[in-house]
Amino acid sequence: MEFCHKPVMLSETIEGLRLKENGIYVDCTMGGAGHGYEICKHLGPRGKYIGIDQDEDAIKAGQKRLAAFGNQVSVIRSNYSDFKRVLEELKVTDVDGILLDLGVSSYQLDEAERGFSYRFDAPLDMRMDRRQEMTAKEMVNTYEEQELYGIIHRYGEDRFAKNIAKHIVEARQRKPIETTLELAEIVSGAVPMKFRQAGHPAKRTFQAVRIALNRELEVLENTLKIMIEALEPGGRICVITFHSLEDRIVKNIFRECERPCTCPPSFPVCVCGRVSLGKIVTKKPILPSQEELEENPRSKSAKLRIFEKAAC
Repeated sequence: MEFCHKPVMLSETIEGLRLKENGIYVDCTMGGAGHGYEICKHLGPRGKYIGIDQDEDAIKAGQKRLAAFGNQVSVIRSNYSDFKRVLEELKVTDVDGILLDLGVSSYQLDEAERGFSYRFDAPLDMRMDRRQEMTAKEMVNTYEEQELYGIIHRYGEDRFAKNIAKHIVEARQRKPIETTLELAEIVSGAVPMKFRQAGHPAKRTFQAVRIALNRELEVLENTLKIMIEALEPGGRICVITFHSLEDRIVKNIFRECERPCTCPPSFPVCVCGRVSLGKIVTKKPILPSQEELEENPRSKSAKLRIFEKAAC
């Protein structure tokens, strides 16, 4: 299957980045280079695009799609948690724009063997980087019940998390849980019948396991401010989220970077010495247009937030 991922809010993202002809832009979740191709089209001869992705299939697809832009493009297989190291190795200090398109790609969901989806019968995998040793299979078969409950409750926000964790542990005592459909069936059995009509009952559990396995929220929380600090004055970072927990992290870090002062409101002047890194461009997140929702239903939960580095 060809790596194909329809870029979400493409025009809104390109407009949000305010591309400069000779700027340097980092696409931290390149995927199939849908956004990346459009960025490269706007660059002049001295412009530079850096695409980062941890998925081997994405790297191959991105390199192929961007081949026409030659030396203007650098494609790096890495997790964006290594953002700073990647720039150092490329001898890049500051960049003009950064893009994060979070979550799982359509390709990863639709490629059965990747084990991300409850719609196909496949080995439980869910690794975005298949060099990683731990898989979803190992997680659901070895984690303590309380750990599984914490993951499903926190990352899946599932009201039945306790019962789901209990059912998983009971099932694996009979035999190891090895496939996506086995896990989906166990989760479905833990959810009361009257609640099985509103979407697939395993959706939140699969989401939670994937997020925990790939450390998605942890990496975002630890790296976002570092990225903002790497922007040139006036540079922008655009972040597309698909999950309320992701969006909350982005919103809070943007807010902290805009107004870092920790002094009590009663203080007449700031004494903490913390300086604003810039401003939030999107006071409310940008949402997909009705036209895009009709063309690409998977964009439904997407939110775009933009931050601009201080001019001086």
